[in-house]
This record gives sequence, structure tokens and C-alpha cells, in this order.
Amino acid sequence: MAWVPAESAVEELMPRLLPLSGCQPAPEGYSPTLQWQQQQVAQFSTVRQNVNKHRSHWKSQQLDSNVTMPKSEDEEGWKKFCLGEKLCADGAVGPATNESPGIDYVQIGFPPLLSIVSRMNQATVTSVLEYLSNWFGERDFTPELGRWLYALLACLEKPLLPEAHSLIRQLARRCSEVRLLVDSKDDERVPALNLLICLVSRYFDQRDLADEPS
Repeated sequence: MAWVPAESAVEELMPRLLPLSGCQPAPEGYSPTLQWQQQQVAQFSTVRQNVNKHRSHWKSQQLDSNVTMPKSEDEEGWKKFCLGEKLCADGAVGPATNESPGIDYVQIGFPPLLSIVSRMNQATVTSVLEYLSNWFGERDFTPELGRWLYALLACLEKPLLPEAHSLIRQLARRCSEVRLLVDSKDDERVPALNLLICLVSRYFDQRDLADEPS
């Protein structure tokens, strides 16, 4: 899963008690190699540089008429904006839908376009990360969620504020919990969950959460 810094969506980019200090170890065969993790960190670093470089340009672009960004404090509004009203209403994961001119983003969620995320200040980035983490805490992983989590991490400034620090650790732990419930290492959720754990642990220096290389 990767978030390409252009006016496009991110494309292809449970519960067990666990100690608060770390993640659940990956099941045998699920853990990524060290080389893979290093490659993801390098790519993510490049994405962040490009986002920051072009932020002013995309922030100045007019949003489409159907895009109304919620207020920072509107948790339900942001969940629906990012994930779509259908997913938020029933929590079901439907079949993937190819984008087309007639697509209903209100129903399936708006993708994290640069023209959208460039308008989000750090307080909003942190708030939306919290809202989506709350949603993820009670539900399964979806591609829509993954795209937004990657985009928000790409917009999160270092050094981390204490609240953001806590949120990304919580996110990595939840990813490790969900990964335990995935039946096959070939499931498409596995590399996405591994990626988020990798970025939190290795890019944001939460090394105690890192996967042991396979």
C-alpha cells in the first residue's frame, strides 16, 4: 500500500489481551523482512517530503463542489467523510468499487487527495487520526481505512506531540491484534497491517513495537 503524492487516492497502497508496552508478535510467516521494512520507510520518507513540498500548491486549489470537509471536532462527520456513510452505517466491508465519473463519494468515502489533506492543520490531522483509530478499535481493517491512516501518518509532523505519540502506538497495537485473526498470510490485509506497524515503529522511532524480521 502506498500513498502517491499526486491528486489521486491511495491505491493498493480479534481481540487478545496484550501488554500496553508492545505489539502482539506476528504469526509464523506473517512478519515482513527487514529489507521490506527498510524499503517502506524510505518510500514513506519520500512521500512526506513531497507532501510538504507541494502543500501550498494543493492547499490553494479549489475543492470540487461535492467536497465539504467536516469541522475538526466533528467525529462522526469525519468517519463518514473518510470511510463513507455505508461503511459507517453497517460496518460491512463490501466489494471493491472502481472509480468512475458517477461514483458516490458520500456513500463510499472521499479518498485522501492532496487538495484535502493539505488543508488539514496538525490539530485536525491528530483529531481525525484519533477518530479513525477509535473506529478501527471495534472493527476490521478496510482499504478505505488504510488509505486514510497512511495519509494521516504522512501529514503528521515530527517531533510528535504526546497525544499523537499515544495514538500511533495504539494504532500499531491494534494492527497487531487484527493480524492475529487473519487466517492466511496471503490475505491482502497482512501487508497493509505490516506497513502501518512498520511505519509507527521504524519511521516514528517506536522500536519496541517493531516486528522481528522474518
